[in-house]
Amino acid sequence: MEQYAIRGGSPLVGEVEIGGAKNAALPILAASLMTDETVHIENMPDVRDTNVLLEAMRGIGVLEKRIDRHSVTLNASQVHSLVVEDDNIKMIRASYYLLGALLGKYRQAQVALPGGCDIGSRAIDQHIKGFRALGAEVRIEHGLIKTRAERLVGSHIYMDCVSVGATINVMMAATLAEGQTIIENSAKEPHVVDLANFLNSMGANIKGAGTDVIRIKGVSKLHGSEYTIIPDQIEAGTFMFAAAVTKGDVTVKNVIPKHLESISAKLLEIGCEIEETDDAMRVVCSKPLRHTHVKTLPYPGFPTDMQPQITVALGLSSGTSIVTETIFENRFKYVEELIRMGADIKVEGTTAIIDGVEKYTGATLYAPDLRAGSALVIAGLAAEGITVVDNIHYIERGYEDFHLKLRALGAQIEKVSSERELQKFKLKVG
Repeated sequence: MEQYAIRGGSPLVGEVEIGGAKNAALPILAASLMTDETVHIENMPDVRDTNVLLEAMRGIGVLEKRIDRHSVTLNASQVHSLVVEDDNIKMIRASYYLLGALLGKYRQAQVALPGGCDIGSRAIDQHIKGFRALGAEVRIEHGLIKTRAERLVGSHIYMDCVSVGATINVMMAATLAEGQTIIENSAKEPHVVDLANFLNSMGANIKGAGTDVIRIKGVSKLHGSEYTIIPDQIEAGTFMFAAAVTKGDVTVKNVIPKHLESISAKLLEIGCEIEETDDAMRVVCSKPLRHTHVKTLPYPGFPTDMQPQITVALGLSSGTSIVTETIFENRFKYVEELIRMGADIKVEGTTAIIDGVEKYTGATLYAPDLRAGSALVIAGLAAEGITVVDNIHYIERGYEDFHLKLRALGAQIEKVSSERELQKFKLKVG
């Protein structure tokens, strides 16, 4: 099993290029099959989740051509199956985006119930509600979500809770429905906007993405397009907090600063300096970190996907901090691992009470999910001694070349796959 071996104590210094947003790439890849014409996508992250989705799409007849590592051409004119149930697709949450895309284009779909990280309940009731409002039948049988419609007709849909996945799925299906659909209480995340822009580039008529009311006028068909995916705000935020906890000086390049405002605000609160340009953010940490309080919220609030990373930073901050998780109820599983490194954190329900400590010490850790895994790596970079992070397949679901990018910033980190390689690393770093 592959692991990250880390020798902590080196400040991260330099520049890092941020890749395409995983959370935007997944629905955009799914939406590419809504036309029979060729779609060309740039800035696609080469991570496990996107590769699994592409493999599932190939399995139903989508023709894929890799231009290079981050560019792909897709053509869905020869789709021969509307059933997606291979074992790999069950491992990622984004499998359900194929429902909205296939339902919109073919009026039916059967997709395996989604998996992904075990960070809490991510019900699909709002997806089902939206599909039914458009005129589709939906049922769950034999581990598959099955949906079918004689015709899809626009509707006025109010989401009972803000759901990124449901907003995206309903938006895709409604794009090819008859008449107008209005989605109220819709998610505002940047990747929702990116999908809307992509669909519009294919001939869709979507307005209001990025607000809580999205209006969609159905069109009869979509055409091919060339599109570039937005930068990944979570990857950028992860490197920004890595700079903070290692007392470093890191510039994250190829970002949209507007998407990072809630992250930047908290870094400023805890004592970091930030310089912003049109497409880059520099984070400098030259002073002791201060405590603060954080509550995760839907965009534009502080992202739940950044909650583990800021908790790692607050664990090394002076005073008492409180982190409240309002999105996923199981997102504090990693806290036990941080406690093994010397952190002083108590979890009560969906709230973590953090008393800052002077330092972390190295330990063997287990990544419980994608974002927690990256946070544990950051903790290892700040820790005294050697840290080993296991279960790194979670991290590779959403971070491309994570250890290589960190190493380019001065981190002592290697991917090892045996005890012999681990011992070799320990000898090398002393």
